[in-house]
Amino acid sequence: MFRARFVVAILPLLTLTLFTLTAMCSAQSANSSTATCNLDDGRQVRINFTPVSGKNERVPNGKPWAPGGTPMLLFTEAPLGFGNSTIPIGAFSVYPIPGKDKWSLVVNKNVTPGSAYDEKQDIARATIETDQVPTAADPLEVAFAHVGPKCTLRVYFGKTATFADFIAK
Repeated sequence: MFRARFVVAILPLLTLTLFTLTAMCSAQSANSSTATCNLDDGRQVRINFTPVSGKNERVPNGKPWAPGGTPMLLFTEAPLGFGNSTIPIGAFSVYPIPGKDKWSLVVNKNVTPGSAYDEKQDIARATIETDQVPTAADPLEVAFAHVGPKCTLRVYFGKTATFADFIAK
């Protein structure tokens, strides 16, 4: 009797959770690409992004950028150090903030599809290494480089290249 009531009570919650996760994955998968970093101990760090074209999209100087109107999504199986912050295991939105000479990167805990950026939900923010490259990258390119406990996120858009270190803890 108790099991039957428990199943009846928990079933709507499980259905809602499954629906939400499915919606998040479908919203991100429609024209998205993935970059992955496999840590030495088998844990994984992954980022999903929309590979927008510089012909159709301009970066907002000094404001959080969601390529194609959708923030990048970071999934991590390991706690990560970024800047002076620790990112726990889980899923997070990632927003590059383009600047004239330097870019920043924000990790935000709000992953609700279609929601607006809310600075109050930031868990990490740091200035990242930024450089100019001779050949423009189009569309947006995102990749990881892995050395030891470090996954370096590389973002190339137009003639700008950025590098952000995430250190597994």
